Amino acid sequence: MKGKFITFEGGEGVGKTTQLAMIRGFLESQGVDAVFLREPGGNPISEKIRDIILDIDNVCMTGMCEAMLYSASRAQLVEAVIKPALQSGKLVVCDRFIDSTFAYQGVARGLGADKIDMLNKMACSDIMPDLTVFLDLSPRLAFARKGGADTSDRLEQEGDNFHQKVYDGYLQACELYPDRIARVDCSGDAVTTHSKIVELLRQRGIV
Repeated sequence: MKGKFITFEGGEGVGKTTQLAMIRGFLESQGVDAVFLREPGGNPISEKIRDIILDIDNVCMTGMCEAMLYSASRAQLVEAVIKPALQSGKLVVCDRFIDSTFAYQGVARGLGADKIDMLNKMACSDIMPDLTVFLDLSPRLAFARKGGADTSDRLEQEGDNFHQKVYDGYLQACELYPDRIARVDCSGDAVTTHSKIVELLRQRGIV
């Protein structure tokens, strides 16, 4: 039996970490066997790639180098963890996946959809999310809520213009893949957003 694959997307500070923790608790209470992962990362090799990507010292990294590092991390994660988990019938929940690359590198870095689509296809093979939850909150509100950018995270330090482009990229992805990506307004408190996500998972037959 094939499992289900859910991804969570959104810009910096939208509350993904909080919502994923709440969803983990909810699924455990329902007796759902779920695997929780993050990108970049999720296995030893991909975590090492993550360190390179986010290292604040790597300010000269090109957009294409960045995109290819994300794809390398993803290729390892898909083969080593995601595919086996889905084949065993588990629910896989991942913090970021292909839509992050589209928004951050394709749009904000200006690499374009065609190059990102090619990289994603090579990295993912035939593995695609059954549902993508986009936590929708503008960068201005998100950074205000989290108290500013993390000084140890290279991408958070990119500035307001970059993060607005990322947000615009996510909105483009929502238009391109309306059946897969579900927008969830997360401007309210965490409990309200959690309730919206749980209802979405029920509507889509995930739980």
